[in-house]
Parts: sequence; structure tokens; C-alpha cells
Amino acid sequence: MNNFLLPLQFINGILSKVTFFIAMAIVSIMVLALSASALTRYISGHGFDWFIELPPALVSWLVFPMLGPLLKTGNHIEVDFISTMMTQRSIKFVKLFVYFVSLISSFIFFKAGLDATILFYNLGQMMELEIDLPIWYMFLSFPVGFVILGLFSLELLITTSQEIYEDSST
Repeated sequence: MNNFLLPLQFINGILSKVTFFIAMAIVSIMVLALSASALTRYISGHGFDWFIELPPALVSWLVFPMLGPLLKTGNHIEVDFISTMMTQRSIKFVKLFVYFVSLISSFIFFKAGLDATILFYNLGQMMELEIDLPIWYMFLSFPVGFVILGLFSLELLITTSQEIYEDSST
């Protein structure tokens, strides 16, 4: 199992760094675009629509690729009041279940995202922005993000299974 886990952890380590960097770049672009919009409106009296339209168009590229790294670091939204009443062993079983559901869900949402991306690619639709961008660029974040989530879910599923096995053998 470790022969499979080490390359997966290496790949996920690189993916984590890349996605966090891209997320920081996207947030920076969003802030700069909105600041530039306010500045141009203040100086010239009118602004450029694409400064305001760019941040919502980037949100999907901020959210979906970050699902896996946030799951691994535990920085996702969670309800933790039940875990205060559970043993550490039962918490591991709950996490194992969550990682399994996350892995299965990532397959389902990857397929749906890929289908949507292909559909909008074939339709040739453009975003309703001042700058012409194909709408499939935005939808591509779905399959990309869910592949990343699947890889992280698989890693967490394996490591949690190993922890449960090691706990039971001692």
C-alpha cells in the first residue's frame, strides 16, 4: 500500500502548492480588478465593465481546484460538535466514511463537469463579458477541481484506513 501512497502523496503535495498559488493569484487579480474599476470610475467618471465582471468569472477557478487541498488541511466547512462526544477511533471511522463519499462524489461531479464543459465547447457559447471568453473555460474548473478532490480523497482514504488498521493491531 505504501508503494502506491508515496507517489500519490508526492503528486498531491505538488497539486496543493500549485492550487494554493493559483488561488492567491486569482484573489489578487480579483482585488486588483475591483480596485482598478473603482479608480477608473473615480478618475474618469466611467469604468470598464470587464473589471467588475472578471471576479465572478474567476470564482469557479478559485473554489473547485481548492476542494482537495482544503479537505486535506481540514480548512473546509464542517460541523464538529458531534466529534466532542465521540472517541478518537469512532472519529476515524466517520472520517473514513466522509473520504469515501468524497471520492465517489468526485467521480460523479467530474463526469457531470466534463459533460458540461464538452457541451459548452461544442456550443461555442461566449461569456457575456466585455472581453470575449468561451464559457467552457469557466466550466473546465469543475472537472479539474474534482480530479484534484478525487486524488486527495483517495490519499486520505488510504492513510485513514492505515491508521485504523494500525490502531486495531496494537
